[in-house]
Amino acid sequence: MKTTKLRNLILELLVRIEKDHGFSHLLINQEIKKNELNPKDEALLTQIVYGTLERKMTLDYYLSKYVDPNKKIDDWVRMLLRMSVYQMVYLDKIPDHAVIHEAVEIAKKKGHRGIQGFVNGVLRNIQRNGVRDLAEIKDPLKRLSVETSHPKWLVNRWIQQYGFQTAEAICQANLKEKPMSVRIQPLKISREEAMAELEQEGFTVKPSLFSKQGIQIEKGNVLSSKLFTEGKLTIQDESSMLVAEMLKPEPGMDVLDSCSAPGGKATHIAEKMLNEGIVYAHDLHKKKVKLIEEKQRTLGLSIIHATAHDARKLKEKYAEASFDRILVDAPCSGLGVINSKPEIKYEKSEQDIERLHIIQLDILNHVADLLKDDGLFVYSTCTIEKMENEQVVKSFLKENPAFTVDGDFFKELPEELQSSIGITEYGFQLFPQSFGTDGFFLTRLKKGT
Repeated sequence: MKTTKLRNLILELLVRIEKDHGFSHLLINQEIKKNELNPKDEALLTQIVYGTLERKMTLDYYLSKYVDPNKKIDDWVRMLLRMSVYQMVYLDKIPDHAVIHEAVEIAKKKGHRGIQGFVNGVLRNIQRNGVRDLAEIKDPLKRLSVETSHPKWLVNRWIQQYGFQTAEAICQANLKEKPMSVRIQPLKISREEAMAELEQEGFTVKPSLFSKQGIQIEKGNVLSSKLFTEGKLTIQDESSMLVAEMLKPEPGMDVLDSCSAPGGKATHIAEKMLNEGIVYAHDLHKKKVKLIEEKQRTLGLSIIHATAHDARKLKEKYAEASFDRILVDAPCSGLGVINSKPEIKYEKSEQDIERLHIIQLDILNHVADLLKDDGLFVYSTCTIEKMENEQVVKSFLKENPAFTVDGDFFKELPEELQSSIGITEYGFQLFPQSFGTDGFFLTRLKKGT
């Protein structure tokens, strides 16, 4: 694809993500398939889109030296300046003059002579004089917010919950590229066989610490591996793999996955059950149920029964004490997956966290009676917010004295995780900086002592 056309595609993507609040990873994948991009263009598009989103607040700070804050600018012009400054500051392989030329060409086609001159003038000034020094920001909280491009309210929450040092580490980790991880389908291939095949295909891999089915991809675009088309591998973050491991499902069991889509955890559970028994998988939205069914077909599984149902109304569908295992992978703020979905940090609010706390507790309270007396119950989220995690668990235990946190849960965590800073009496908080995974919380509950 011609350079200007590719940059224009990148700009349109960025504007859509910001305006329509679309998920960046989904829109990026759609455009890559739609335009049949070659690997080089695909890599550049992904890098610039993610990089511009990740650094948006920092880029606006750099631009503030040259653009009057009161000046009315079209959204696409501001985004064009952001993506151009991102390339000039953070990408070494693209010369500044090439970045400026492409930006001016886009401005000429999309706008008028005045916009063309404005874009050219701002970028030429930055080329000559450089960007603002972040050291000019004297307030440590504000500087961390701008430097890592996280809203001030969010940084402040993390400082209050975990201290400045940990909050800073979280923010910095959200800007770093983390390795992709995959899970084998053990009914089709062993981890050793899969790793050997991947290495033969040219990938650099190593076994996951989190699951005996997990493989971490250190080098290479693993999506091109034939193992995917054969249903022998599926993408899953290592933190998410921990859920099925700690749920301890066994063949022949009845298992409830109450908030299941897109089905990564449900299929992992089914694999650990050797495709024997039943996994009842539900999601609030019908269209998302199709994702669960599709993933099951791809992996050659058959025991997942997926239907649309509100997790807060499952007692209308099932009798008490119906399940050997229950998973509540609750709807959450997603503030643990900022690394792969950077737009989340700009779209969430404190009110969202408070609202989700209520929903999460409602779900737990509702499904608790569906667990058999000797059953196990895992609660998990992909966030690092205490209000959504240990505070939910604490409230649930207070309202349901028959339940306790399973003490064996902490002993059965992978050995490398047992000394993690995220261990509390209510569960395990995994931070993105600890092992290069998503930020994630999980705990295991049981009835009785």
